[in-house]
Amino acid sequence: MSKKKGEAHHGGAWKVAYADFVTAMMALFMVLWISSQDKQILLATSDYFKQPFNALTDKSVGVMKGKDGGTAGKEKQSASAANLAFLNALAKELNHVLNIADATPDEQPVDVQVTSDGLKVTVYDRAKRPIFEKNTATFTPWGRFVMQNLAWIVDHNKFSAVIDGHAAQGTMLPKADYGLWELTSDRANAARRLLVEYAVDPSKIARVAGFADTEPLPNTPPNAEANQRITVSLSVSKDTIPQTSSNATTESYE
Repeated sequence: MSKKKGEAHHGGAWKVAYADFVTAMMALFMVLWISSQDKQILLATSDYFKQPFNALTDKSVGVMKGKDGGTAGKEKQSASAANLAFLNALAKELNHVLNIADATPDEQPVDVQVTSDGLKVTVYDRAKRPIFEKNTATFTPWGRFVMQNLAWIVDHNKFSAVIDGHAAQGTMLPKADYGLWELTSDRANAARRLLVEYAVDPSKIARVAGFADTEPLPNTPPNAEANQRITVSLSVSKDTIPQTSSNATTESYE
């Protein structure tokens, strides 16, 4: 016996309504929880949604003033976790823009690592994909492309930058009076000039240094190609920028 038209089955409609109700309740609880926090947390949350990365600077990550050390510690941990999440997102974005996510470790042209206070970007001068013309501090088109994208990240997120030049042991140069100290210093300084050319505030360049072949990568032979590189360390806090090594030939800029 067939059902009448008015007896049509509507058993799934309540699931949609219930899902909408649960979502609304979750949103309400989130608003109530945020509203119950103190003024400093409210301001930090507001700044976060205005500019997710820049909001997580000293004011939101540092220790909060007050007698309640437990609350301050929890807020610091929460801000640090959010900071780490956005640094990871930024590293992923750079890998995507440079189209290097699928490169093998031995051929990787750029390595982006998240540090405690920012990002460390290592740009390799590989034979198959050089960033400099051979034995010079002149960037190749690929090298300029990498630096252009780094410049955008530095400028957009108000990073401070430390630029270091490195070379592989045994690198032969054509001029006797121009060695690896000069080459690595010139390459680091060329990177500084290019960042500034692409609109980075010169005051954001904290240090430029050349290390010759004195600091090979860990667990890597000193003469390995991977040691031909420049590193750009990006920091959100000037107070945490590393000091110059005694092995470096250094140029500082204000």
